[in-house]
Amino acid sequence: MLKNKLRKASFMIVLFVVLWLTFILFPYLWMFNTSLKPQDELYSSPIRYFPSKPTFSAYRLLIQTTPFSRYFVNSLLVVGGTILLSGSAAIAAAYAFSRFDFLGRRKLLSFFLVSQMFPAVLLVLSLFFIVKSLGLINTPFALILSHSTFALPFTTWLMTGFLNSIPRELDEAATIDGANRWQVFRYVLLPLSAPGIVASLTYVFIFSWNEFIYALTFTSDTAARTLPVGLHSFMGEYIIRWDLLTAGGVLTCLPVVFFFTLVQRHLVQGLTAGAVKG
Repeated sequence: MLKNKLRKASFMIVLFVVLWLTFILFPYLWMFNTSLKPQDELYSSPIRYFPSKPTFSAYRLLIQTTPFSRYFVNSLLVVGGTILLSGSAAIAAAYAFSRFDFLGRRKLLSFFLVSQMFPAVLLVLSLFFIVKSLGLINTPFALILSHSTFALPFTTWLMTGFLNSIPRELDEAATIDGANRWQVFRYVLLPLSAPGIVASLTYVFIFSWNEFIYALTFTSDTAARTLPVGLHSFMGEYIIRWDLLTAGGVLTCLPVVFFFTLVQRHLVQGLTAGAVKG
């Protein structure tokens, strides 16, 4: 009797997981399926759910006839620069919030979080004038600065929570052993906070990789566009190039999948260990 109940419970759990994964993965599988269709089957009526002869012609057309490779390189430059800038600034700020007692520390940290309650579009106009006055329009630096501006507060708050979860006794023990502040940070706090740093930088990566509004506003030149804006250019007023759009979507997802595969172990530790402690 008990075994039957356990089997039913296990079956229901497996069924729920399968349905949930199907719901989540279906848009991606449909996008990949569409990218393999021949040109004449994309707009056929009635609709063909699966390609009669799967082909990679859409990928060849995308690489050979559009500046997709340029969009890809631009996105990598912007994401790399944003992670480097906001990550280094957030680690330094989080260390100060976590290990130093100064007037208004808690209020200032709360203010960081409040700034995330406003939509990013509110900052577009002010940032546009700043970027234009600096002569950075149509350059990766414009997007690196704007993305860092929006990602830095939440990243700092997240890293501060994780550093707070590391006992201060470890700092004191290292200090007694003769380590200075930099050595305590470098050899004690930094290794222990690696999962939290990975979780924070994952947020930066996703935000910067998918960001559209700033990229559209600050890049009018085709050579300076990133992937989200480049993919949007395949959607015209009267026709949508589904072949290019789905092939580009599949290639755009690959770095995200690779990144998550690379950091998933540290990411889970970071999200569960220090992300909820203020």
